[in-house]
Amino acid sequence: MKTTILGLFLIIMGAQWSFAQNSSAEQEIINLSKEKWQWMSDKNADVLNNLFHEKAVFVHMGGSWGKEQEINVIKSGGIWYKKADIHEVSVNIIDNTAILLNRIDLLAVVGGNEVTNPFMVTEVYVKQNGNWKLGSLSFTRLLTPPAQRSDSH
Repeated sequence: MKTTILGLFLIIMGAQWSFAQNSSAEQEIINLSKEKWQWMSDKNADVLNNLFHEKAVFVHMGGSWGKEQEINVIKSGGIWYKKADIHEVSVNIIDNTAILLNRIDLLAVVGGNEVTNPFMVTEVYVKQNGNWKLGSLSFTRLLTPPAQRSDSH
């Protein structure tokens, strides 16, 4: 009887530890994503260069490209990610890969014009040598304008 209770206790504790580990990793990714939006707003290309994986891909409304072009776009102000208002966040972790979804309203300056667009943004992070690297950042424009959504404030 004691062995059964001890075994059950160990299973419950192991499940709680596993959940806590996953929740901790999920929170780490959420925090990293928020920091990334700030670094993009600040045009902090050096920090972003370290965050972006060498093989990272970026998908925008106007095309797709790799890490070097994204860094150059940020440095030059070709796209200034001025402010991301985050409305929803979810994270799924699969082994060493984290998939984060953000529903945002993005205030950006593109080609000298200030625009706000509603996006669902997919961010894929890969953990290598104990560090998370951004492997993909994709913007999907939502059909409903930000001002017309019922949850906009």
